[in-house]
Amino acid sequence: MIKKHIPNTITCCNLISGCIATYFAFNDDYRMALLFIIIGAVFDFFDGMVARLLHVSSPIGKELDSLADDITFGFAPSAIVFSYLSQNGAVADHCQFSIVNCQLMPYLAFVLAAFSALRLAKFNLDERQALGFIGLPTPANALFWGALIGGLHGYQIYFEGIEWCVLAGVLISSYLLIAELPMFALKFKTWGWKGNEVKYIFLLTCIPMLFLGIFGLAAIIAWYVILSVVNNCLSK
Repeated sequence: MIKKHIPNTITCCNLISGCIATYFAFNDDYRMALLFIIIGAVFDFFDGMVARLLHVSSPIGKELDSLADDITFGFAPSAIVFSYLSQNGAVADHCQFSIVNCQLMPYLAFVLAAFSALRLAKFNLDERQALGFIGLPTPANALFWGALIGGLHGYQIYFEGIEWCVLAGVLISSYLLIAELPMFALKFKTWGWKGNEVKYIFLLTCIPMLFLGIFGLAAIIAWYVILSVVNNCLSK
């Protein structure tokens, strides 16, 4: 039956989008890389939905989905950060340590890909994430880095030590990917205010951030993490 191949075809489109995003990342075109990460996220949203609607979910589809997600939301953002740290010798020119350490530093960006893979493996085995997330979702992490680096590069923003800030961010987001931190999902059982307060607050407060341009997307993801942490603390 043709319909059983439709979800996997959509998933492959997600994977291809991640490959194209990686190509643009290595060519210092971070905004196009971000665009194809977004396109991959759209395909990722629809593949599971289509599989459920057509009743053709399969184990191979689940494995293929994780592979595609690690390319689009793990390797592609790692390539963006690697390329940014490597371009024009920015790290080597401003590093206070040995030139060897400076040349190796950009490769730490690929820690994101490793932790994204670990996050996806945990997600496949974790039955607690039906209505929310435990740890930062890989699409959100990829969109954050694509928007942040795309904005920094596009507006030619540079300051002394920026590469160290980026690497610190890589380590923080890598930890958030696998952290035992409950994060809300934008899934609504009902449309009422009660029980959906955090979701509506998030959506309403994101509106002004849209006027920040490409940085707005990075700000929205950062705000999502902060609001999840606050909501988790208040719930306790």
